[in-house]
Amino acid sequence: MRSAIITGASSGIGRSIALKMAESREFDCIAVNSGHDEQALIRVAAEMKEIYNKAGSDSELQVITVFGDISEIITARAMVRKTVSVAKRVDVLINSAAISHVGLLMDMTPEEWQKTVAVNLNSVYNTCHEVLPYMVREQSGRIVNISSVWGLVGASCEVAYSAAKGGVNAFTKALAKEMAPSHISVNALAFGMVDTRMNGHLSEEEKAEIYEAIPAGRAASPDEAADAVLKLLAMPEYLTGEVIKCDGGWI
Repeated sequence: MRSAIITGASSGIGRSIALKMAESREFDCIAVNSGHDEQALIRVAAEMKEIYNKAGSDSELQVITVFGDISEIITARAMVRKTVSVAKRVDVLINSAAISHVGLLMDMTPEEWQKTVAVNLNSVYNTCHEVLPYMVREQSGRIVNISSVWGLVGASCEVAYSAAKGGVNAFTKALAKEMAPSHISVNALAFGMVDTRMNGHLSEEEKAEIYEAIPAGRAASPDEAADAVLKLLAMPEYLTGEVIKCDGGWI
């Protein structure tokens, strides 16, 4: 039974990844997590099953929903153990959980800093720490971390987010070196602007200004981001330790 784990799956890029993976019918068991909206996560799980069953197959997609803060190790541990209890293994891990905080660093509280770093970076440690023993046992696995171009170049008024995503990028490169002998690839996709609620604080005028700076002239859709993830999963195992920009030529 082929299985996958996706964090941050109730909306945005994570949701699109979950639906695209169900549509691919390459997985028998998919675990999805959200720490934000439990009802939205339940709806995503239902959509996944509906999409999977459209082909009229007798098989049924096993969807495991785990609601909880993935920056807490106990949530990551529960998610991995539930997946293994059903599928006996974990083939793919997609770390998509993310939050942002917009504002000057000097106005940011220690609690806001810690939360931003915890969700964006600590969660990646948590899931990888829990899933790797199973991947090493099978001598096989794919890990894709959803990152940002701000982790490469930094963004004013998003210092914590930029620092956390920069950490994800370094984490990706370092872990890839550790895991390559076990045939486990670890890569990151550094997205530019994607049309998700994370950009909900921007006015239409502000968005238009950003689009002018992007050679592609627009934001990516969550579905385009998800397509990039699935394409990366299909690449040879030898492609590992890469932080791949997907930003419409922006940076």
